[in-house]
Amino acid sequence: MARILSTSLVNVLATASGVTDPEALEARLPQLFQGVESLSQLFTRDRQDLRTSYLDQDQLRASYLAYYLPVNLAKVQALLEEMPLPEAAGQGSGGRFRVLDLGGGIGTTALAVLDWLNSTEALRDVKGEVVTVERSAPALDLCERLWHAYKAVEPKLGLRLVPVKGDMGKWSAGRVPAGVAEGTYDLIVLGNVVNELFPDARNPITRRVQLLRDLLGLLHPQGTMMIVEPALRDTSRHLLQLRDQLVVDGACNVYSPCLHERPCPALVKQDDWCHEERPWEPPPVVAAIDRRVGFIKDALKFSYLLLRKDGQTVVPRSPDVYRVVSELRIMKGEKRAWLCNEGGRPEVGRQDRMKSVSNAPVDDWHRGAIVKIDQIVRKERKGRESTVGRIPPSATAGTIQPVEIKGRRRPG
Repeated sequence: MARILSTSLVNVLATASGVTDPEALEARLPQLFQGVESLSQLFTRDRQDLRTSYLDQDQLRASYLAYYLPVNLAKVQALLEEMPLPEAAGQGSGGRFRVLDLGGGIGTTALAVLDWLNSTEALRDVKGEVVTVERSAPALDLCERLWHAYKAVEPKLGLRLVPVKGDMGKWSAGRVPAGVAEGTYDLIVLGNVVNELFPDARNPITRRVQLLRDLLGLLHPQGTMMIVEPALRDTSRHLLQLRDQLVVDGACNVYSPCLHERPCPALVKQDDWCHEERPWEPPPVVAAIDRRVGFIKDALKFSYLLLRKDGQTVVPRSPDVYRVVSELRIMKGEKRAWLCNEGGRPEVGRQDRMKSVSNAPVDDWHRGAIVKIDQIVRKERKGRESTVGRIPPSATAGTIQPVEIKGRRRPG
């Protein structure tokens, strides 16, 4: 099922972008798509220039609002629905919920959280705050305006915004500023920011790990840290390296997407990496810019980690439970996918002639799904075990969790 942004959210963003009707959208498109092209170049090929605050520039900020904010917001919401509900959800009216949003930009995470609370029955009465840290003053100002615009549409929501101007790249190791390090947080979010930090450090990965350790110290014992990164090979591999160091240090456990705490098998080969792909339905402005620029944003692509300190995991660990980490490849007479769990990153297939009632769910495998397989056979050829595991007719191969988490959103 494709993810769709709420009507309240789409209307707030459309009004802020000045594209509330088709005529206004058509008039704004030339300027918006120029900014989107510049941002795309910056995010992919000219990443060395990310140290500049692109959100200080009016045209780039407007294009980010119209195009990248809805896309990145939908990614955060997908992960909000995947993580465990915060403790405040079980406290009835008046439950407290504190969020730390780092590198908040123009309000991607802040709006995602606000709309998620409004759309989730168990969280509508939650009170609390979102502390948003951003280095760009114009971006922080726009974040506040978008927040208040949404609150004007949904005035009963009990969350407040606490904007903090700050640059994480200038924080000293082992020291989080006092204005941020006040109490603990139920949710800490770093959205598309970790990869931009400390580019001039002797070892950027080590410096980022230190920052994440410091931030984990602010996480409530039953809280979640969410890290979202671009679905690029280098940024994804760097995220996996961070994951390995944090887990080895015992700083946290991985709730999702990983199904184990062992070294990441995607780092064994230099060309391997790991990312997610979730279906969604883009709002009109994003679809219109896609058509003009030639992009295709019919799916949300990103890399991520949900980290906790209480040992809780998305599903119980088991050697016969796997995450699907590729598309299901339709080959001549066979379907194959790459899987991942504590045993490694195997390629597994089921030949069409071996299809049975118990292994038929293989046909519905998709990237990100969690599956359980009780038999995988590897035949020997010329004294060597086959690199591809086969699912026999007698095997049970069921999907125990698709990528979409159902049942939390309130009706309508």
